Amino acid sequence: MSPLAPQPALLVLADGTAYSGWSFGAVGTTIGEVVFNTGMTGYQEVLTDPSYRGQIVTFTYPELGNTGVNPEDEESAQPHVAGAIARNVCDRPSNWRSTQSLPDYLAQHRIPGIYGIDTRALTRKIRASGAMNGAISTEMLDPAELLIKVQKAPSMAGQNLVRDVTTPSIFEWSEPTSAMWEFRASPIEEQQFTVVAVDFGVKRNILRRLASYGCRVIVVPADTPPETILSYKPDGIFLSNGPGDPAAVTEGIASVKALLEAQTPVFGICMGHQILGLSLGAETFKLKFGHRGLNQPCGLSQKIEITSQNHGFAITAESLPDANVEITHLNLNDRTVAGLRHKTLPLFSVQYHPEASPGPHDADYLFEQFVQSMRQRRQAAV
Repeated sequence: MSPLAPQPALLVLADGTAYSGWSFGAVGTTIGEVVFNTGMTGYQEVLTDPSYRGQIVTFTYPELGNTGVNPEDEESAQPHVAGAIARNVCDRPSNWRSTQSLPDYLAQHRIPGIYGIDTRALTRKIRASGAMNGAISTEMLDPAELLIKVQKAPSMAGQNLVRDVTTPSIFEWSEPTSAMWEFRASPIEEQQFTVVAVDFGVKRNILRRLASYGCRVIVVPADTPPETILSYKPDGIFLSNGPGDPAAVTEGIASVKALLEAQTPVFGICMGHQILGLSLGAETFKLKFGHRGLNQPCGLSQKIEITSQNHGFAITAESLPDANVEITHLNLNDRTVAGLRHKTLPLFSVQYHPEASPGPHDADYLFEQFVQSMRQRRQAAV
């Protein structure tokens, strides 16, 4: 058990299942979709990933907070999770980079957590019944009373959460990957390409990887008109990750449809992959419990990548209407679409996170592929 002060907390799922434990982080009540992440590392990156907006994350690794938190590992300006669930929590971290304990960090940002419950049983429950709404509370310890609040909460399906996390204004990003973590000696491209990144909830490490590959990155809000995006004369357009139901991001879908007419190279990750698919006429569906972890195998034609993933929706393979759109990757656990490419236009996307942070670097070559696409288009225009 953690040495934290033993304040009781309660977790209740939408089907009435209840778990009693202890509070860490902020006190109070929070409601969100209860999901699980199987990664053994990277809890701070998970907590600050905007794609987790509106979700209560169960960490299946049994020890949480051992290395504390630090500013360098934040994937955005603040945590976006609705709550956190752990087996054991450490409030006395031991790491040379640590500046704060995890419980203090969550308390500072007013995010409740619960620990001391059987996260293994909870994960099995979600796998069997599917991701569902739930609530953590230190105020309402009667399961029946808390269940009433949970059942009034909206489903994740149909929610446009991009509006909550996208940047309010346009800005430029120039910071590359830290030399401490850079696994290439120097950027692959000295000649700078202008990339407009449409922010559906972008992670900082995506922007760092683009900068490391020699790109000038202009980040714009998700509802930016196509003509504004094209006014920057971009060599490429990047579509970022983000939270919620991709089909509900109607302004993003409409914008990308219009942008495709310019035939500018487009690269999409996660939500960006889904938005690209929807703009091409495909449909998406909600996965039973989603893919959230650091070791998801993806590939096709006997080529496999181990990938970092975080998504609850996927493209319906049968709905791809254009014969020129081909599937480049499948998730090898459930055979869902994990990558797309257009045969005649410079468009491609993946359902996973090649920028890692946390996760493996198997798919980092996709940033090089994006740069190569921009280089070819520039050379063709000469």
